Amino acid sequence: MKIIKFKNKKKYKYIRKVNIKNLILNISVGLHDFEKKEKQRVRFNIDISTDSNIKPDNTNLSSIVNYEDTINKITDITKTKHHELLEDLAENIFDIIFKSKIVKKVKLKLEKLDIIKETESVGIEVSKKRDE
Repeated sequence: MKIIKFKNKKKYKYIRKVNIKNLILNISVGLHDFEKKEKQRVRFNIDISTDSNIKPDNTNLSSIVNYEDTINKITDITKTKHHELLEDLAENIFDIIFKSKIVKKVKLKLEKLDIIKETESVGIEVSKKRDE
């Protein structure tokens, strides 16, 4: 009798995420006139899921999501433009992050920290996934 062994091509199933936690920027955002005149603190929490089939390679930085670069790009768009809505800002952040082909999913949580005194924060949480 011959024994047939099935070869397991993948030993492990990876989930890779880059996390940016509690980034606080002073930005121009909001519909109200007072929000257009003065910047306000907004907290950013971002989870970026990447293609788990791509092995990180320190000689090829396109194999990873560079969190410092991502933070710098977010800082740049918040310095140069007023966003009427957090949802508009979220879409601009999605556009930046999804430029990397290895990004599969992004979850954003954006919170205004000082807008309503009776709360710690108010904001939105949005996820976007690349079509397979």
